[in-house]
Amino acid sequence: MATPDNTGSSTRALRGASLLILLQVVSRAITFVANQVLLRFLTAQLLGVSTQLEVYYLSVIFFARESLRVAIQRQDSSDLSTEDGNHGETGKTTQAVVNLGYLAIALGIPLASLFGWLYLNSLSAATLASAPNLVVSLYIYALAAVLELVSEPAFVVMQTRLQFGTRATAESVATFLRCVVTLGSAVWGAHRDPGVLPFALGQLSYGVGLLAVYTWYGAGLTRREGFSLLPRRITGLLVKASQHQQPDKPPFILSYFYRPTLQLASSMMAQSVVKHILTQGDTFLVSILSTPTAQGVYALANNYGGLLARLVFQPIEESSRSYFSRLLAPASDSTTPSASTSAKQPEPNSSSEAASQASTALQSLLKSYLLLCLAITTLGPAATAPLLSLVAGPRWAGSGASDCLIAYMFYIPLLAVNGVAEAFVVSVATEKEVHRQSAWMGVFSVVFGAAGFVFLRVLEWGAVGLVFANGINMVCRIVWCVVFIKRYFRWRGVSFEVWGVLPAPEAVLAGAFTSHVVRRVVVSAASGEAPAGAREAVVELIQVAAVAVPFMMAVAMFERQFLYGALQAVRGRRQASSR
Repeated sequence: MATPDNTGSSTRALRGASLLILLQVVSRAITFVANQVLLRFLTAQLLGVSTQLEVYYLSVIFFARESLRVAIQRQDSSDLSTEDGNHGETGKTTQAVVNLGYLAIALGIPLASLFGWLYLNSLSAATLASAPNLVVSLYIYALAAVLELVSEPAFVVMQTRLQFGTRATAESVATFLRCVVTLGSAVWGAHRDPGVLPFALGQLSYGVGLLAVYTWYGAGLTRREGFSLLPRRITGLLVKASQHQQPDKPPFILSYFYRPTLQLASSMMAQSVVKHILTQGDTFLVSILSTPTAQGVYALANNYGGLLARLVFQPIEESSRSYFSRLLAPASDSTTPSASTSAKQPEPNSSSEAASQASTALQSLLKSYLLLCLAITTLGPAATAPLLSLVAGPRWAGSGASDCLIAYMFYIPLLAVNGVAEAFVVSVATEKEVHRQSAWMGVFSVVFGAAGFVFLRVLEWGAVGLVFANGINMVCRIVWCVVFIKRYFRWRGVSFEVWGVLPAPEAVLAGAFTSHVVRRVVVSAASGEAPAGAREAVVELIQVAAVAVPFMMAVAMFERQFLYGALQAVRGRRQASSR
């Protein structure tokens, strides 16, 4: 039986995932509508340049805070105690978390300057001439990144408290401001040729919104608990000797920063660099090996194809990372054995009960992902052309984005499995294992680059080839994670059935048959040409929906045992939380 703490963490993580998914659906729906209007004012070239600026912004944010966020999530507040022996989330332990958040600001400012200088020097004269206000927009993106990082001290406090409601409010307000400002400035400057300036102003408003909401909620918490959102020296805190790896050094660096968390963040930095290169590597490659127009086509396909990942996969991955970190915290402190020591018994502090709970949750999550992806790969390719023609216009439907989107449909299952698998690895991996993963991800990045060169330059497959290169890279990463997960659970005496997460063979056959039928029924899928107009596109989408109904019923019948078990598990958690 799970401990109350584990049960509470599981329930709160489940609620948090549900809330974040709802938030993503609403915010992305608003963003989606705004983007459809923006597409009427954009050329493919301007869209490609705006994607480059977004990568610049995301790079600054990612390198400045990602490793710190993961390390803070894995920090156990019970390792800290006040001088009177009290443990837990006191004002002083919270202040230690706030201080760590300021390191993201200290890293973000020089990173924004460095990456901005590198980006400006990489631009050609033709790109600068074809994209008005590009330099000004870059400066605004840099300011927006710094403003978002300024909200990090308040954010990490809310994250450690599992205050998902605060995050939902902050991101909702920020997303709404970004949509209004971006769309408003684009419409206002429609006859003035603003270039990518509307995107920059929208991103700046997003940072302002996050900072305002997190500061408001954080200030209320400081008044109740007696800590400060400004950095303060840490005094009167003791650290468990078993957790303090260097007894000859103080537990706090400069009396501000908790040393074990900072060391873990430093060890994860190299992995974060490689992970970001792999995550944004498609954009880097397409920037080097193709024209801005081709970049715009790929950006459109990537935005639509990755919509599900941003709506559903990302919030679930973040919540599962927090859930597994808390559930398996005692086991994650032990070192996973090598093959030569695998015959030994598990460490006394490892909980086989918690590991069994984690194995069941991970397998259920992966199977749910794959069932969803089965529907996507079965119905998505036929719906791509009419949907793209309807939402983006015939010009974009005939630009090659449709073919890229079809390829992306088969990439989504790899993206889904890799996301949750890596979330688990990050939650439980030791420092040594993090370094080993970083080394392997470096190898995979070389494989990805080689595959991208072959597909883009040798075979000249364009954006479709880039999707294939991403797929090869993702398969490599999944294989590594599966080997790690199998070893992790085997060492704790818990089984993890890889083949058990796959859909039932009957469901896969139903998908193959439905895919054949829908390609014969839908005109654009059979002819390879986009629908002639909006009316034809709507008719084809209705045809896809009609075929989808019996297919979904068949999958539900073949997977009824798993679906029933998942439903009972959700009901059980709700009943436990209501007591």
